[in-house]
Amino acid sequence: MHESGNKTQDTARPAAPAAPTAPTSDMKAAAPKPKPPASILSSDLHITGNIKTSGDIQVEGKVEGDIRAHLLTVGESATIKGEVVADDVVINGRVVGRVRGLKVRLTSTARVEGDIVHKTIAIESGAHFEGSVQRQDDPLNPGRPVTKPAPAAATAAKAEG
Repeated sequence: MHESGNKTQDTARPAAPAAPTAPTSDMKAAAPKPKPPASILSSDLHITGNIKTSGDIQVEGKVEGDIRAHLLTVGESATIKGEVVADDVVINGRVVGRVRGLKVRLTSTARVEGDIVHKTIAIESGAHFEGSVQRQDDPLNPGRPVTKPAPAAATAAKAEG
């Protein structure tokens, strides 16, 4: 009987740690706020296809396809052939294609061949860039800024005609 009493006590012991589990649940509710670490595509990785995430990506290898992310960091040894769309874009390597971002930064080692649509941009001395630069309030949704002026012009034309 004492053994079964000990088993009951052993069972009671795990119940005590179960009580801290409730605050852990509260912590889990707060857990989505901290962002997970950036996904790193290593220098020996070659991807053919599009990449889309709401998180952060650091590319060190080669990507042939479009990339959409929250924060995109293009490493010095990286090459991206395709469109890049992110809230924040930091380019240390090579991008061949359009770059769209709220904040775009070309470091001194960057090589970009394509147009850049941005809200804010920084180009360090030494960066190589071939293409056009266009500022937009909402560069992540390119259809909206173009669509807004077009109906206004069309409405004006209809009113005159």
